Amino acid sequence: MAANKANQDVEPSELAKLVYQIFDLAKAERTFLIIIGLLVVLVGAIYPYPQIAMWVGFSLAAYSAVANDSIQTIGTFIASNKKRQWYFLWLFMGLIFVATVAYSWITYNGDVTYQRLAVKGFSESPTEFNFLQLAAPIVLLVLTRARMPVSTTFLLLSSFSTKNEAIVSVITKSLGGYFMAFFAAILIWFLVTKYARKAFSGKPSNIWLPLQWITSGALWSFWIMQDAANIAIYLPRQLSTTQFIIFASTVFFGLGLLFYLKGDKIQSIVDEKAGVSDIRAATLVDFVYAGLIYYLKVQSNIPISTTWVFIGLLGGRELAIAINKKRQKIKARKSKKALRMIFKDASKAFIGLVISLLLAFLANNKMREQILEYFGY
Repeated sequence: MAANKANQDVEPSELAKLVYQIFDLAKAERTFLIIIGLLVVLVGAIYPYPQIAMWVGFSLAAYSAVANDSIQTIGTFIASNKKRQWYFLWLFMGLIFVATVAYSWITYNGDVTYQRLAVKGFSESPTEFNFLQLAAPIVLLVLTRARMPVSTTFLLLSSFSTKNEAIVSVITKSLGGYFMAFFAAILIWFLVTKYARKAFSGKPSNIWLPLQWITSGALWSFWIMQDAANIAIYLPRQLSTTQFIIFASTVFFGLGLLFYLKGDKIQSIVDEKAGVSDIRAATLVDFVYAGLIYYLKVQSNIPISTTWVFIGLLGGRELAIAINKKRQKIKARKSKKALRMIFKDASKAFIGLVISLLLAFLANNKMREQILEYFGY
């Protein structure tokens, strides 16, 4: 009996605690894991059939890309409009999506990506698929569920690139966008924070609602111009009328599901940032981000990871707010806490980049051959 009591007093090992945590997580996410398992089986069954595979791959990419990138474009919009019915928000953003891709489809002879896939390395329409190319959106779904703001551009485009130089160009432009957004946010919020505390106090005036909706709508449209390539990569570079209708309606109704779920799990990344539930602060974030995305759009046709630009913007903003509050001796989050948040978001995005490149290396035969040839194998 004494031995039994002694055994009860023994603390479980760290390994045992980890096993318990994994078991609890699997139990809590049972339905999601079943869906993922079924999707893996589906992809394994249809990838040898290109005409079916391209639509399945596109459908998975459409939801997973928008769901992961929702924190950048509609995250602050959802956070500051929690009291409004989800279907009003959906119809507003959904119709903007349809109008934006329709303009590109008409203007660029069936291309819905604003010529983002016309650059070298991405211009060839896929004629066959392998399992990992179709599984990439499923990996993205899992990472999104884990609240990881990974780059959908890296994860989805890299496995289709026919030239390694194309991937290098995307990474270079994306990292440049991160640092540009980071330092621009520090400068802007250094200047704004001191005055925003007084200007953003009390109840917002009625003018802020239309301002936010206009700004969020513009940001959403600019994002589509950049990232429609991530979901259209599975499809022909010029879509017929029927193909365009399928393309636009699939994303439109997928957006409805996302708004119904209120941004799903990854929305917490936006919700934890300082003050974004205030419509005035959310409007300012969206306005600055929209300006950055538009500038990078007109700079060149090379696709860019908008995720890296967004986390750079939020990181610079958090740091500027923390330092300003410390200088003004306001009791608030300290600079160290802001730096930890910046590091956490950047490290998650970096992990996503590593996973993307590894997946691309395994899935993309041309990329693998070029790398092995470069190292003399």
